Amino acid sequence: MTRRGWRPGRAALSHAVLGSALWLGLLGTAPAGATTAPPLTLAQQVGKAEVIVRARVGAAVNVKDGEITYLAYPLTLLETIAGDAASLPQNEGQPALFFLQGVNDLPEVRAGQEVIALLYARKLDSPVVGFNQGWYVITNGQVTAGDKASPITTPDQLRQAIRAAREAK
Repeated sequence: MTRRGWRPGRAALSHAVLGSALWLGLLGTAPAGATTAPPLTLAQQVGKAEVIVRARVGAAVNVKDGEITYLAYPLTLLETIAGDAASLPQNEGQPALFFLQGVNDLPEVRAGQEVIALLYARKLDSPVVGFNQGWYVITNGQVTAGDKASPITTPDQLRQAIRAAREAK
């Protein structure tokens, strides 16, 4: 029951705002912040990947697609481990990774990096499977993958684990 001309006090507004915030949080529609993805095993990453490549990353360029701006990193493909690398988005006739500009928590991508990348074959906020989990930088001939019980430390071991996971699915 309301009275004519009645306005809610501060306490009523605080409860309404708090209740709305809790309700939105339960629905998963809270304001955007850092992007998170559930942890994926290597086998799960492989299962989601459309293309898996070993590549060298080039210098980023801004690319507009309508109103959307991407940071595009050209790839020099060294090896296609799985999928069709020709299905990757292209920039200036070369396969490229398209990251939505302004998205937080992307993998650290630098020109000159050699990587094994588990990718989606389309433009997304991040083309890397698991938001950044499918990004394996090769440094001095070594990678860090797997888990403590079964560490993967070389690109060859990672390639073998990827192929084994694809055969198992």
